[in-house]
Amino acid sequence: MATHLFCLEYVNNTSIHFNSVILPALEQLSLQYGVTNVYQVCDDIETFEERLGNLLYEDRNFQDYELLYFVFQGQNNQLILDDYYYSLEEIAEFFEGKLKGKKVHFANTMLLDLEEETFQYFLDITGAQSISGYVNQVPLLSTVLDNLFFSICQEYDDVVDIVEELFEKQYNLAKSMGFRLYY
Repeated sequence: MATHLFCLEYVNNTSIHFNSVILPALEQLSLQYGVTNVYQVCDDIETFEERLGNLLYEDRNFQDYELLYFVFQGQNNQLILDDYYYSLEEIAEFFEGKLKGKKVHFANTMLLDLEEETFQYFLDITGAQSISGYVNQVPLLSTVLDNLFFSICQEYDDVVDIVEELFEKQYNLAKSMGFRLYY
């Protein structure tokens, strides 16, 4: 089963060329695991909404995208866009009812340590199957573990099986980074 992934990365300015550290990992993901992906950037809430609006309303293949991958700075379960903090509740309201069955994953650039009320609200409002990310701040980008997670999502539908397989294959890394999946 082929998996499709949509990746949105925050950059300081979309009009200036930059070297993304995520792009090589996405290329590797495609070559090694066959995960088809689309990569886009945003630099403020307007381009964030525009990119996601295009995905939700204009991409005829949106139903094929099982994974949404966000690479944003953030803390305390808030992502930062153009020096403004947006809570997961605010993000959930943007996606209201539009993510049925999708898995939402955050890179470790935003720490994600959710209480049950917060993750349940996100899942209930968006319709997403799960939300995942990391609770520990570590000095390396999570792309190695992210790519493994995305590849496992190709093999398994059940989120419990996905997490068990991830920890079986990379227990020490997953534990030290504090991988969490809420469903």
